[in-house]
Formats: sequence, structure tokens, C-alpha cells
Amino acid sequence: MTGRDDTAGGSAAPLRLAVIIASTRVGRMGETVAKWFAGRARDRPDLAVSLLDLADYAFPDRYPERSTPSMRRFTAAVGEADAFAVVTPEYNRSFPASLKQAIDYAYDEWQAKPAGFVAYGSGSSGLYAVEQLRTVFSALHVVTMRDWVGLDLLGDDVAGSGEPYDTDDRARAVAAMLDQLTWWGRALRDARRAQPYCS
Repeated sequence: MTGRDDTAGGSAAPLRLAVIIASTRVGRMGETVAKWFAGRARDRPDLAVSLLDLADYAFPDRYPERSTPSMRRFTAAVGEADAFAVVTPEYNRSFPASLKQAIDYAYDEWQAKPAGFVAYGSGSSGLYAVEQLRTVFSALHVVTMRDWVGLDLLGDDVAGSGEPYDTDDRARAVAAMLDQLTWWGRALRDARRAQPYCS
């Protein structure tokens, strides 16, 4: 089961895309990157975009016996989404612990949905974080997109004001990933409506 009712709305209804801000560090770039990406996604009439900022959730420091209100609020937001774009930094060749903690709070809510990645890091553009996330999400029956968006924090195109992330290559990467997310999101939404997913 998907953890939400997928019977409402037609296949032409906008796809509900949740953009997840993975970093909770003070001084993070994740919020800026996520708002830039969400702005590009909102240019598309076929997407209804929301931001899920992990810093807005008071998650417990240990996995509790019973879920807390913040855990339930997060998993409900995951359940409501049709697709995900995870905005993550790369820390020590992986993704942040805050993201793994949040991912593990949900299970059914992730299933049979697509996820794309917007990653940033110094030198690698977040590649190692993305590759590890593919493995984690495959265990949750999430379809991950082949194309992804990477930002090299050491690159000249990331430093500046206004819209520093816009380059021709990056615009093509954003478009490709959103095209794939939309296709998979619609196909999987229709499939969940036709028959509940069973893992």
C-alpha cells in the first residue's frame, strides 16, 4: 500500500512533487539550492511543488518506541507526494545523517514513486551522495531517475548573486530530470490507482 488515497483526481492532474531539503546544518546551502530548483520546477504547469525542509521537523535524537508528532507529520507529507526531488549535500562521500534518519521514518509512503536528485559538493558535485541514495531508495521500492542535477561548490558558476546556478548545461539537466520524474510519476500514480502496490 502507498500510505495515501490515490483515487482522487485524473491522470491529467498536476503531479505533487516534494522537494526535500536534506541538510540541517547551520550555514547550509541546501535551502538556497532547493528554492532555486523549486522555482524551475514551478515553471512547469504539470507539477505542483512543495518544499519539505528537514530543519522544520523536531525529530528525536533516538528512534523512539512510538512515532512522534514530527515523525507522523513528515511521513504524512511523504505519503501525499507523487514524486520527490532530494536536494542533498555530499559530506565525506555520502549524504547527511539527517536525511537517512528522515528516510527511515517512512516505508510504505515511499513505495512505487519516483525520486530525482539535486546534489552539491566540492569537486564531485555530490555524485557519491547520489549513488549511495540510489541504493537506499531501491530498498524502499522507489524508482530513481537516471539523470540528476549536480553543483560543484568550487565552480565559478556557483559563486555570485541572483541566480548563480543557471547555466545552459544545468538547465538541460534540470529539464531532463523533471521530464523523467513527470513521466514516471504519472505512470506510477496511475498504476497505484489501478492496483495497490505490494512489496
